[in-house]
Amino acid sequence: MSGQSLGLIETVGLTVAVEAADAAIKSANVELVGYELTKGGGLVTIKLTGEVGAMNAAVSAGVAAASRVGQVYAWKVIARTATGIDSLIASSQTYGTPPEPVAPAAECLPAAAEIPDATIAVVNITSPAQTASCLAFEESPGVASPESPVAERDPAPVEPVREEAEPQNEPTVQAIQEEKKTARTRAKNTRR
Repeated sequence: MSGQSLGLIETVGLTVAVEAADAAIKSANVELVGYELTKGGGLVTIKLTGEVGAMNAAVSAGVAAASRVGQVYAWKVIARTATGIDSLIASSQTYGTPPEPVAPAAECLPAAAEIPDATIAVVNITSPAQTASCLAFEESPGVASPESPVAERDPAPVEPVREEAEPQNEPTVQAIQEEKKTARTRAKNTRR
């Protein structure tokens, strides 16, 4: 139950609490933990668990339905409860479904001794003497080696870029910038 949202609806009277629990459970995907009676005052607390969005919808629907029948004293949604709060939620004073026993994790997983050794396959066992040098690596068939005709093709020669040479587009860029300057000055001079 830890990590889920907790919804609490506190009503005056058991009938109002049953109405609130019925509407809450029918309206969203939440589970009823149970109800708790207070000592005196006739207050009944309904406890619900579920996801955050579903819990908000369920508590809202439960409060609306219970307020039509009787009086709602308080309500609260706690988004994600901590692990230590479980004993408070499903306490001995809570009536309803008993809390589910938590199975230890060790019982769920098979022990390592139970797995037979014959089912584990041995893969890629080579002695260190065979892989002493990375240069002695043998390529598998279908992979191009330096001696293969596929790897002998030389790429097209690439000429280095000379730093002394001026870019060919620069005179045109300067001419375009001068044209823009003259266009601006013409736009400013409205007398022409």
